[in-house]
Amino acid sequence: MIDHPTRDAGFGVYVHWPFCASKCPYCDFNSHVRHQPVDQERYLTAFKREIAHTAARIPGRNVTSIFFGGGTPSLMKPETVGAILDAVGGAWTIDPNAEVTLEANPTSVEAERFRGYRHAGINRVSLGVQALNDPDLRRLGRMHSVEEALAAVKIAASIFDRYSFDLIYARPGHTPEAWAAELEQAISYAVEHLSLYQLTIEPGTWFERLYNAGKIAVPDEETGRALYDITQETCEKHGLPAYEISNHAKPGAESRHNLLYWRYGEYAGIGPGAHGRLVTGNARLATSTEKHPETWLEHVEREGHGVIEEEVLTSEAEGDEFLLMGLRLKEGIDPRRYEAFTGKSLNQRGLRIMEEEGLIRVDGSRLAVTEKGFPVLNAVIAELAA
Repeated sequence: MIDHPTRDAGFGVYVHWPFCASKCPYCDFNSHVRHQPVDQERYLTAFKREIAHTAARIPGRNVTSIFFGGGTPSLMKPETVGAILDAVGGAWTIDPNAEVTLEANPTSVEAERFRGYRHAGINRVSLGVQALNDPDLRRLGRMHSVEEALAAVKIAASIFDRYSFDLIYARPGHTPEAWAAELEQAISYAVEHLSLYQLTIEPGTWFERLYNAGKIAVPDEETGRALYDITQETCEKHGLPAYEISNHAKPGAESRHNLLYWRYGEYAGIGPGAHGRLVTGNARLATSTEKHPETWLEHVEREGHGVIEEEVLTSEAEGDEFLLMGLRLKEGIDPRRYEAFTGKSLNQRGLRIMEEEGLIRVDGSRLAVTEKGFPVLNAVIAELAA
């Protein structure tokens, strides 16, 4: 029995496949290129061991969502995916209506392979399209063309009832006019869900080096805001409103796994560089596994798991995480959950000021950030938690 404010938010399993065919210059995820074939059987055995170890710590969970992220999970054999899902089902109960998502790159999409994933138990795919013009795809380091990307979307649509794809905007040289046209094209292919991310220059990436050397420039703040506004207005017009800052869906078609994160649920992180939030008794643990794939593999083979960092979160840290995640959602939060985590109320003076300024809205037991407040979300959260 979980005696904790997380108890109603569901339980998910995140599986990280860390390998990619190439490293994109904007990417700061835990992804690695290997020029020799990956020993999938050996990694599968390690995934099974880590799942069993985690289940021994938190038994009796009902899994409401599973997400294969990366890296490029579509480089996994369907048989590997199926065996991991079998291991999850052997460790916990998988809800009959569980959402089971796999991320895929358009270059690794083949109809037969996708049918294999469907047979293995995947019921939703998320495609990393990123741009709908070839010059920008090349600048982003992507290995597919627009033609290949749209063909992959069509294959996904023919095999899965639910699918999504990602685009990045505010790219170097990106104009509002170009983005408006690109977004209209994207929406014509997207049935229920789109993830639309504003490009940020992340530390340690190749783009950061180019940016610091003056070799690339991103749109200025005014243009970035215009691109953001076009994103919101266009998606809303076509029935795909934002349910989170970067995610748009028809009502009812939201990514359940990502909602679990944003609603501050419990999830197990499996694989190299995976993070988890596990609840034991009345404590919430933040877990992190070894990032380097081969080192993680050796750690699991030696210890039965790859966890190298584990922290019992303080009530204050839980409250901060709850706000950081929950206020990204259009639905907002129930402030009573914040009080359950922290034992204190939100900053009432800050609440009044921000409501007067139109940055937040309070409606009964819900507190949500407004359209005006989303561009300054970090400042809103800092004020509420003060």
